[in-house]
Parts: sequence; structure tokens; C-alpha cells
Amino acid sequence: MRRDARKFCECSKMLLWLVSSILIQQAWGQRVKVEPEVLSYPGQTVNLRCAFTDATGIQLTMITWIYEPKEGERENIAVFHPNFEPNYPNSPVKGRVSFTPSPPNLNSPSIQITDVRMSDEGKYICEYATYPSGNEQGITYLVMLAKPQNSASIVTVEAGTSPVVVAHCDSVNGRPASQVKWVTTANGNDTTVSKISADNTVTINSEYHMIPKPEDNGKDISCVVAHRTLDKPDSFPLKLAVQYAPRVTIVGYDNNWYLGRTNVVLTCQATANPVPLSVDWKTMSGELPDTVVITGNELKVLKVDEAVNTTFVCEVRNRIGTSKDQVTVLVRGTRLPGKGPTTGTIIGGIIGAIVLLAVIGTAIALYRKRRNGKLNGDGPPKYKPPPPKKKKNGSSANKELSGTVAAVPEDRLLNAEQHSTQSAEPVTDLDAYTDEESYGGERAHYHAAAPSGWDDPANSEVPPPYRHTGADHQDFHQGPAVNRGDSFVSPAMFV
Repeated sequence: MRRDARKFCECSKMLLWLVSSILIQQAWGQRVKVEPEVLSYPGQTVNLRCAFTDATGIQLTMITWIYEPKEGERENIAVFHPNFEPNYPNSPVKGRVSFTPSPPNLNSPSIQITDVRMSDEGKYICEYATYPSGNEQGITYLVMLAKPQNSASIVTVEAGTSPVVVAHCDSVNGRPASQVKWVTTANGNDTTVSKISADNTVTINSEYHMIPKPEDNGKDISCVVAHRTLDKPDSFPLKLAVQYAPRVTIVGYDNNWYLGRTNVVLTCQATANPVPLSVDWKTMSGELPDTVVITGNELKVLKVDEAVNTTFVCEVRNRIGTSKDQVTVLVRGTRLPGKGPTTGTIIGGIIGAIVLLAVIGTAIALYRKRRNGKLNGDGPPKYKPPPPKKKKNGSSANKELSGTVAAVPEDRLLNAEQHSTQSAEPVTDLDAYTDEESYGGERAHYHAAAPSGWDDPANSEVPPPYRHTGADHQDFHQGPAVNRGDSFVSPAMFV
């Protein structure tokens, strides 16, 4: 594979080298210098220049100019030999062609042609007879230009079902031939025909075909002509002209003509080409009601009554034909109610109400959830728990307790028990502590049980809600006669 690739590259390089060598040799061998192309208009004088660039080692013997038309055979038009006078054989340009300068020079035997014609277009060959290399030549193309006369026009047609010519575009006596195109939104196609005149100019005739419809009337169509002699293409904007019978529509009836309604109007709208010649109002039942007034294409009812309960007809006529439209009026006894909100408005209102209810429901649900959380103890307690009460040491407390029990009647004791069960503070065994220790332990116990940030109850000016501030101190602390050594049940404590 690699060897094949290398061979291919080497062959390609060799082929390129050979082609380059041939082209260089041809360039070196082209020693007759001429202009490739010369442009001219009819009636002008053209110069066709020719020169031999390098005559070293070469003997120039004779020069011949040859004319070769696009259609026809070659003809010699000018011959010069240093030993003879210039000669101009019979040709289409005889009498108008001559060497320049005169007498001519073999190194630069140029010619000129006066009063050139369109038929003079073609190849002009400057050919040298040399020794020892033989004949060498150079070719000049004479291009004759003729600025065309351009025009475009519209063809007025009637609407139909078959294709017809709706526009023409012509480019007359141009050289070379013009290029014609159509620009339009209409649905059609074009045909173009060219014709060569006797003077070799070209005339272009283009037509645009389409099936004309009423809606095509007035549509834009342009013919654009491009030619070599023009700085920019010629554009001819036109509008299609399609004639059709009137198209009639009656407007103004709102299906709410009720007895006693005043000044209602029907309008007869019509489009036509050519313009309408007449507009006539009539009814299917015969004559127009007395309360009707006709003004041009308007029918005005001064006051609606039973006579207006009929069918009104508007008839429009132009040169192409006649067309009509009709509307049947239903006279109502009472006026129809006003139109309510549209369906879109109702749907929008419903959606808005649903969204609003959803927002309100969400807010209520969040509020209830937060409230239930607080009632279930998720939040901090509303009241501070009371500190445990101090008690005296064991012996004195027992004595006081025994004495008290002996002195209190049975019925009062029962009341005291009931009172103690309902509102007494919890009993704690603090007999073994002194006042100082009890006070210190009481503060420590409070701070250990209360949430962080609460105030010390010793500094609070508001008594606990379950403290009976108006009751007797002794009554508040009285309880059943129970020895400290016996087991007991503490009274209920409210937190």
C-alpha cells in the first residue's frame, strides 16, 4: 500500500510538471500580441492592434488580417508585404478598413474600421508569415453592443378558469441579447421568445401567463431587464388588472331589531372591477317599508315596526355582471338582554377563584397545625412550675403535726384533707436539710427543672396561679396525721 501511494504521488508530480512545461512553452510561443476583446457601438471607429513581441532570429515576411464571422467563412480583409503596397481584398468591411499607421510597419500592423456595423461582430485574426518558424497569429473578438429599448405593460383580463396573458415585457434591438425575468406573488409562469434582426440585434419578447382570479386584481408584478450596456437592470413595476363581477355583502344586522328601535342601518358593501354602476335595494315581499330611507349603499330604518319583518336584498351591477346579497330581519317584541361575560372571562374567573380558595385553605391548614402543636406541648409551657416548699426538721415537724391533728375537729380535718388533695404542693423529704441548705437546694432544683432562659421565681412578682394567696397559711399546709416513718402518697401536683 505504501509503495503504491508513493508511485501515485510521483506520477502526479510528473504529470503536473509536464502540463506546466506545455503551458510555459505555449506562453513563450505566443509572440503575436493582440487585445482579446474590443467593444464598440454601431457607427463608431474601432482600432484592432497587433504586434510581434520578439522577432530575434526570425524574419517577418508578411502580415494578413482575417475576418471570421459567427456564421460564414473566413475572409482576408487586409494584406501587407514590405515589397508591395497594402492590399484590401473584397470583404464586408472593404472601404472602411485600413492599416494604421500608414504606411504600415511589420512590427505593429494594426488596423482600424470606421462606421462599424452590428454585422461586423466576430473574430479578427492578425496572422504573421515568418521564416523559419512559419505562421503565427493572435485573435481579437470584436463585440458589438446595442442598447435595447425596454418596456413593459399590463393586459387587462377578466376573471376566468383558463390561463391568459396578463403582462408583456419587451427588450428591442439589443446586442447581445437581454435577460428578462418576472417578479410577482401571483401564481403563474412566463414564456420568452428572442428574434434576431437583419442588423444582428436581438429583440426579446416575454409574456406572463396565469389563471386570473378576482383576488389577483391589484397584485404587484415587475419585469426586470438586464443588459450589458446598462449600469443596473431596468425594472418596470406594474399591478395586475383583473376584471370581475361585484362581490356583495350586507352588514349591520345584529339580530336584535325590536319594536320601537330607531335608526338602524344596513350597509351594502361591494368590491368590483370595474367600479359598480348601480346599487339597488329591494325586499323579497315587494315594496320597501315606509320607515326605510335609502342613501347610496345604505338602508336606514327610522323606526322598527312589523313592516320591517322581511328580507332585504342589495343588488350591485357593473360592466362585467350583477351580484346580490340578502339578509332576513326578525323583528322582536322586546330587546334582547345584553351579552354577558364571554366564555373566556368565565373560565378565567373560575380558575382565579379556585386558586384563591387553595391559597386560603393552605393558610388555614398551616395556622391550625401551628396552633395544635402549641396545645400539644410542642412549645414552651405557659406558666412556671412553683419551687418546692421548705419544711422544718423532723422532730419539731412531727410534734407540730401531732399537736395540730389532736386539736383539729374531725369535720375540719376532713375538709383539710379534701383541700389538701385538690391544691396542696408536693411533699418532699427536706427535713434533713437546714434552712440554708434547703434554700440552696430549692434554687438548684428549680433551675434544673425549668427551661433555659426563665426568670428565677424568687425574683418574680407574679405568684403561681395555683397559690391561694388569700387563704390562711396554716390551713394551706395542714394535712392528715401521718408519721414520717409510714409510707404515704403525695397529693396531686399541678404543672
